[in-house]
Amino acid sequence: MQGLMQDWPLTVDRIIDHAAGWHGDREIVTRSIEGPIVRLTYAEAHTRAKRLSNALAAQGVGPGDRVATLAMNTGRHLETWYGVMGMGAVCHTLNPRLHPDQLVYMLNHADDRMVLADACFAPLLAAVLPRAPTVETVVWLTDAPVLPAAPHGVGYEAWIAGHSDRFDWGGFDERTAAGLCYTSGTTGDPKGVLYSHRSNVLHSYMALQADVMDLSAQDAVLMVVPMFHANGWGLPFSGAAVGAKLVLPGLKMDPASLHELIETEGVTFSAAVPTVWGALLQHLDATGEKLSTLKRVVVGGALCPPALIQGFHDRHGVEVLHGWGMTETSPLGVVGAPTAAMADRPFADQLGQRLKQGRPPFGFELKVADEAGRTLPRDGKTPGRLMARGPAVASGYFGREDEPVLDGEGFFDSGDIATLDADGFMQITDRAKDVIKSGGEWISSVEIEGLIGSDPRVELCAVIGLPHPKWDERPLLAVKLRPGQSATAGEMLAVLEGRIARWWTPDEVVFVEDIPLGATGKVDKKLVRARFAGHKLASTMSEA
Repeated sequence: MQGLMQDWPLTVDRIIDHAAGWHGDREIVTRSIEGPIVRLTYAEAHTRAKRLSNALAAQGVGPGDRVATLAMNTGRHLETWYGVMGMGAVCHTLNPRLHPDQLVYMLNHADDRMVLADACFAPLLAAVLPRAPTVETVVWLTDAPVLPAAPHGVGYEAWIAGHSDRFDWGGFDERTAAGLCYTSGTTGDPKGVLYSHRSNVLHSYMALQADVMDLSAQDAVLMVVPMFHANGWGLPFSGAAVGAKLVLPGLKMDPASLHELIETEGVTFSAAVPTVWGALLQHLDATGEKLSTLKRVVVGGALCPPALIQGFHDRHGVEVLHGWGMTETSPLGVVGAPTAAMADRPFADQLGQRLKQGRPPFGFELKVADEAGRTLPRDGKTPGRLMARGPAVASGYFGREDEPVLDGEGFFDSGDIATLDADGFMQITDRAKDVIKSGGEWISSVEIEGLIGSDPRVELCAVIGLPHPKWDERPLLAVKLRPGQSATAGEMLAVLEGRIARWWTPDEVVFVEDIPLGATGKVDKKLVRARFAGHKLASTMSEA
């Protein structure tokens, strides 16, 4: 027997329909690429997105066709998402921080028909388009009278202006593809993660839980995390679903500009990588400025230093929640909201748990497994391969559907090494490809980096394993100090003393002028290892 309830397909066009119908006057505020602040409402964005759908249809774009974007967080980019997805086409977000060769691969692999791009990326597109023959048209997301030169290039405003604001969105299966986002390809070619309408809507429901992002119509959300990175952390959907005010920073991501937007637009919530919030905290400390409206921040993408969580709490009354996810999880995975038992304790006593990546919400399942696939205990001590399962977790890669990525229980291997504790908190101990194997045992580069990174003199650090004749591998610590700071190798190792197993202690500390970052702002261990290829460690492991 089946229930007698309506069939209401979970398609993302219903999100912007709801926002326009019930929160139509709520603002979407953009610091435009050209500089000025631009304001529109959900109702206006809804109308413009429908015109965009008609413009795409006039170009011959239909369901299943891929349309690329090369853009920062702006109102026009948001319209593009809904206009493309609403008609059943696939919105393929390109990361402008990637190497042109990677962008060429992605455009060709996706068979993109069009690219909608910010004018500031004209030089990048000029280097890419001659090798991307499937791209028929470039639409510049600007109202500037003079457009960059490009084959078949047109201006966005003129392109959509003559089209109707009536378009029948939806009407297709909720499992229809909606968005395409490629992994950065640090090992091998980039892999395309193909989101469905259903997965995006369910991901929004998960994000809106109180123990996750806890958004409401009362919030003003600063979307710092780029829309081209890991599905924009779902904020273009979850924010619109509740009618939250959206604040889009465009190109200006420096701490002074972000602080100005937070204060002038009454921002209550934001999400970004730790380096963004670390820079903002330093700016506030240096200027004496305050945060009068910001309440909550979710930090992900890298380990969050304890001084960051403590500093925002103590000096600004802002709750910083650690999180973890990946492109393949849409990207929400876990968020470190406190349990009831934690919340009853003083904040300083909560910090140990808050530094872990967090707990899974309803709709997201986790386990850790050994190399043989056996599930490991949730004791907070036993590390294993972190596996994920849920309706917003990838089951394969675009164009590589014949390559299995799930285990026998349907879990996806994240590539991370982690522990799970009895309260459900997950803690990343390393990437599987970065874990250091010394004497048959694992050393967590992530844990060492977290401790060293908490030293106020350190700007960036990286721990890698180098060959050792006796122990297979031993750790080397590379440190980039903040401007004007100084430190010795002994002082860096002293930070670790008594806080890690003695045999984990790096054999060598090297001070460097720069540590390479990948396209998503994380330390690129592949490039760090390449830089130290052939390097001979100065010492051997101390006797335990």
